Amino acid sequence: MTDLNTDAMKTFPPSRKEGLRRLNAFTTKAGRAYAAGRNTDPGPDADQAVSKLSPYIRHRLILEQEVIETVLETHSLRGSEKYIQEVMWRTYFKGWLEHRPTVWDSYKDGMRAALDNCETDETLRGEYEAAISGQTGIPYFDSWVNELIQYGYLHNHTRMWFASIWIFTLDLPWELGADFFLRHLLDGDPASNTCSWRWVGGLHTKGKTYLARPSNIERFTNGRFSPGGELAPEAPPLREDAEHMQRPLPVSDTLDTTGPIGLLLHEEDMDGGHISDRFNITSCAGLLCTDARSPLTVPDDVKTFARSAMQDALERHGGGPITQTPDAVLEWAAQNKLSTVALPYAPTGPTGDRLQAVRKKLGDNGVHTAALIRDYDSASWPYADRGFFKLKKKMPRIIDAFSKASLF
Repeated sequence: MTDLNTDAMKTFPPSRKEGLRRLNAFTTKAGRAYAAGRNTDPGPDADQAVSKLSPYIRHRLILEQEVIETVLETHSLRGSEKYIQEVMWRTYFKGWLEHRPTVWDSYKDGMRAALDNCETDETLRGEYEAAISGQTGIPYFDSWVNELIQYGYLHNHTRMWFASIWIFTLDLPWELGADFFLRHLLDGDPASNTCSWRWVGGLHTKGKTYLARPSNIERFTNGRFSPGGELAPEAPPLREDAEHMQRPLPVSDTLDTTGPIGLLLHEEDMDGGHISDRFNITSCAGLLCTDARSPLTVPDDVKTFARSAMQDALERHGGGPITQTPDAVLEWAAQNKLSTVALPYAPTGPTGDRLQAVRKKLGDNGVHTAALIRDYDSASWPYADRGFFKLKKKMPRIIDAFSKASLF
């Protein structure tokens, strides 16, 4: 039985209706107010300039282009550029990781190696356990740990401070910090999370790191925290031996429409409208992969958000079962006599990993599968092969292709 009465669930009710309500309430603030206040974290119980839409966008309960269109109904692109850039950063990281999927494999290998080291290195294990239980003795860091565990969320600026302190002050493996975030964040996104931690550590943009500074923390927490000399004064970039070569971007599969078609939603896309609006769908199901985020335990709040959001999504498609294994998906397909299962394309990450097994299981049993990429992603990802500036320059062209509103 799921508990929707925790602080995390009460703060982020898991439904599309709530995502749309928040979007509409935030729209007027997406211009000057957001630009002026977006870096300030006044605390979890105070009004913030940020939208707090990320758990809804991450699962595509609401869509990126939907958010952009709504904002542009009130603001010009120039007036809301800072906020729209923030939406596009998520798009950029997903596209960047699609160009270099071995970065995800490297992260998983590094995280498992770090966990193994914790088993044999008593000092490392103690420092790691102190960090994830909020007992480092650094009061603001420990406060953020408890806030993350309680709410499943941290302000974006705070996430940067947190990662910097984890890497450069606590001197802990970055992969363990990224895993801690991915397990506890309701908006835990494999691409954004992995690439952001790499960016802080100097791996994403080679040699460029982010250093948490006492004056910055004091200023942008409105004086709630006043760090002393406990923070690392320097942030030497991390190094890696692996070379991550680019691969061609994926393309949509061809969908066989000669027989009954089922729609399989998953945590990367709980909307599926780009499929159900085009094809005659006879049955729908949802695939949850929350437990695949980490070999460690994923908190109940994160599982509850994903399951409840999936239930909400399935109800909008006429209902259907929630599955978690290839065998369960095959059982759904067999019961509904499906010849084809269509699914939104899942970018690099744990959902994509599990879907490989699902698609093999279905294929081995005579069920065709087709993964279809959204036009928004196809239009954006080609410009995400290098730094964000390349995608930023193309924002007007990308937005113009999808927005109903005037850009200027």
